Amino acid sequence: MSAEYTDDSIRTLDWKEHIRLRPGMYIGKLGDGSSHDDGIYVLIKEIIDNSIDEYVMGHGVTIEVIINDKEVTIRDYGRGMPLGKVNECVSKINTGAKYDSKVFKKAVGLNGVGSKAVNALSYKFRTQSIREGKTKVVEYEQGRLVVDLPVNNCDEKPGTIITFTPDAELFGNFHFLVEYVEEMLWNYVFLNNGLTIVFNGTKMQAKNGLLDLLEHNINGNGPLRYPIIHIKENDFECAFSHSSRSYSEEYFSFVNGQHTTQGGTHQTAFREAIVKTVREFYNKDFETSDIRSSIIAAISIKVQEPIFESQTKTKLGSQSIEPDGQGIRNYINDIVKRNLDNYLHINSETADELLRKILQSEKERKEIAGIKKLARESVKKASLHNKKLRDCRVHYNTNHEKRLESTLFITEGDSASGSITKSRDVQTQAVFSLKGKPLNCFGLSKKIVYQNEEFNLLQAALNIDESIENLRYNNIVIATDADVDGMHIRLLLLTFFLQFYPDLVKTGHVYILQTPLFRVRNKRDTRYCYSDAERDKAIKALQPNTEITRFKGLGEISPSEFKHFIGKSIRLDPVILRRESLVNETLAFYMGKNTPDRQEFIINNLRIEDDIADEVTQKVA
Repeated sequence: MSAEYTDDSIRTLDWKEHIRLRPGMYIGKLGDGSSHDDGIYVLIKEIIDNSIDEYVMGHGVTIEVIINDKEVTIRDYGRGMPLGKVNECVSKINTGAKYDSKVFKKAVGLNGVGSKAVNALSYKFRTQSIREGKTKVVEYEQGRLVVDLPVNNCDEKPGTIITFTPDAELFGNFHFLVEYVEEMLWNYVFLNNGLTIVFNGTKMQAKNGLLDLLEHNINGNGPLRYPIIHIKENDFECAFSHSSRSYSEEYFSFVNGQHTTQGGTHQTAFREAIVKTVREFYNKDFETSDIRSSIIAAISIKVQEPIFESQTKTKLGSQSIEPDGQGIRNYINDIVKRNLDNYLHINSETADELLRKILQSEKERKEIAGIKKLARESVKKASLHNKKLRDCRVHYNTNHEKRLESTLFITEGDSASGSITKSRDVQTQAVFSLKGKPLNCFGLSKKIVYQNEEFNLLQAALNIDESIENLRYNNIVIATDADVDGMHIRLLLLTFFLQFYPDLVKTGHVYILQTPLFRVRNKRDTRYCYSDAERDKAIKALQPNTEITRFKGLGEISPSEFKHFIGKSIRLDPVILRRESLVNETLAFYMGKNTPDRQEFIINNLRIEDDIADEVTQKVA
């Protein structure tokens, strides 16, 4: 029986209540910091966006960012908020200067929402504006004003200082990953020549815009087939090349300095422009995929009053460049065609190498065309018998509000997959069961993806045959036992992803599932521990008559217990490619045919540890 719908059913929420009740509207998903798109990083971005807008308007060349455990402080040297409106700027929706395009042209923050969302979603939030020798300080707790100091004299440099701590009531036991914060800050620097960001005392600067960004992000995709082509004209900039060791397309796209991770009209226009220009230059009607396969590109455009498809601004929806109304598609195509055509005519060696790359892609595509047809038939047969994939109902490439939670667990063996299948959330969690160890695919061509049944079914489950833009799950979680065999399977799967679909890892979609090593319990309480230290702490807390169980594998964990580990309290280790890591060199050492070197490394780094298998079940008095 449904509840009555009366006058009393109607509620009016104030600004902070609405943000806290519906945070997804403002920052996407919440998360605990394990994923690069978790809300705590959006909070940082929203504040820095305001500082960047000040820089773009010519005020302040340095931004300082400090993260101390869970507290974030961001200090810019812009004009500072007008002292009489500080409270309104950070606590009243639809209040701010971004509605005046004369004051903030081509800004990222357009809706007057960002700082208010950070305020409402923070346990503590403090703002200090310094302007014309005066300063104003206001402080909040969960969006409630608790300190409102009068304007005082101040001899510090003008600007704004904001300090906040995300609210653990919403974000749980969150943590900031330095790698994700650094990636965000470096992008700001690359896109704003002359800007300096100081992060925890370390300076970040760049001189060559997207050229530097691309070199910084190649990260193991090299060597490149030809030198990076860098085009910069008016409000558009791009840099691109083709990789020798990748099959996919990879784009870093930005609008007004905002990283549009889901692309949009500007990225689509660039992809079209590359194909059109190349076809006309060589006077050949090449296949689109042969031209764009293995391209790695960075794209940036500045648009006045851009239209994004959500508050988190990850996809550009604008069709034209205001105020003149010129279409973005034609604008980008004209710039790319003119500059790239000239470049290829002047640089014949690059033109020749690009042609060789296209012809090589064409040859490989034709070689695997027949294989792919047979592979698709194999997938259809496997799907009929449902042997490998237990799917979920909501996927990443749908518009459902829960799509960011869509997850595929890749498990080893029937017992582990069975436990996860029985305890999962069927709305958002799917399970793919491996049959033994997958093939070591390092150094093999992409034909193996379709010839190998396991890889063929996996890529089909992920739906990444044509492009990772069609990816069906936001989170790809490798769930293996915490033993030698489990570690080996992890390496084999990571080799597969890095060899053929590296952008899945680079864009933060791949994780390792942490599962408990121990269960410590007595009659009153049960605790699951992920390390020896957590086990010892639990033993001490629970005191006498404590039973300790050492889990040997995922199959030993019952479905009722598994619910604790893949629900809200799930622990995921993101697979992160650090800037200094050389992917192919690392894979070659660990997965290549260099057995003597690897044997020597293992011998020199072997650790002999106490065997704890006997601790499976023991009593502690």
